[in-house]
Amino acid sequence: MSKLSREPNVIYVGRKPPMNYVLGIITSFSGSNAKEVTLKARGQSINTAVDAAEIARNRFLKDLSVDKITIGTEEMPPREGENRTRMISTMEITLKRK
Repeated sequence: MSKLSREPNVIYVGRKPPMNYVLGIITSFSGSNAKEVTLKARGQSINTAVDAAEIARNRFLKDLSVDKITIGTEEMPPREGENRTRMISTMEITLKRK
């Protein structure tokens, strides 16, 4: 499903298919009576986060809306063999129940 985090109702999006994260969104809203869930993604995982949010909103939980979208850039340490840091795009999508 999704990585466990210390922050409540935060789902870290990685390389799994979007439906895995959709299940995490649905579980977060139904299991803990949460009012909002935040998807966090970096780099190429941003596409998956957007897909998961839209699938959850349009197919499963019709009362969900996108409350907030935050974009940014993180500095990552260089990979082996590289000599400079890399900048990676980040995105947080907060979904809220109406």
